[in-house]
Amino acid sequence: MSSTQVILLERVEKLGTMGDVVNVKPGFARNYLLPQKKALRASKSNIAYFEAQKKSLEADSTKKQAEAEKLAKKIEGVKAPLIRQASESGQLFGSVTARDIATAVAEASKEAITKNMVRLNQNIKMIGLIPVEVVLHPEVSVEVIVNIARSPEEADIQDRTGRALIADGNAYKEEPVEEVAEEASEDAVEADTDALSEDTTEE
Repeated sequence: MSSTQVILLERVEKLGTMGDVVNVKPGFARNYLLPQKKALRASKSNIAYFEAQKKSLEADSTKKQAEAEKLAKKIEGVKAPLIRQASESGQLFGSVTARDIATAVAEASKEAITKNMVRLNQNIKMIGLIPVEVVLHPEVSVEVIVNIARSPEEADIQDRTGRALIADGNAYKEEPVEEVAEEASEDAVEADTDALSEDTTEE
């Protein structure tokens, strides 16, 4: 498999730190590292350029890190409401993208957050309070909460209770997102126990 050799202009997770020369997939270099100015092709001229600009690049990175740390304090733990259509059981009808989350967090925090800062490691399929990592600098990241609900009123309830609104029959139950699957399993065990008790009684 072909690869492209680049020199990193900042730390890139799982690749290396500033100044490292690494081999990456051509598409990753072409579509991400190079346009995002996180790396340069490792030609002799670019390596010479990096060495000449190294102190300036390090100073710039330190300045940006300090700015990112200030921003992190402002947005860490922010709960950003995001209204989406969903079934009564809480299943989303559409997808939630990094752009959607960035817009919601920016509106909630009044800070400039872009889709490139949002690290979406999961496909969000249900309403609820979803933790999402926002990377402000290679050395600085924070966790925000995306409050996905069917209406502003439901978002407000989820925000106050810390629980997702899940339909149970004709009434809504307020359930923690992470506990829904666990409790469903417990209910199944209880149902089996009740059935066994009934069989024993009949005998």
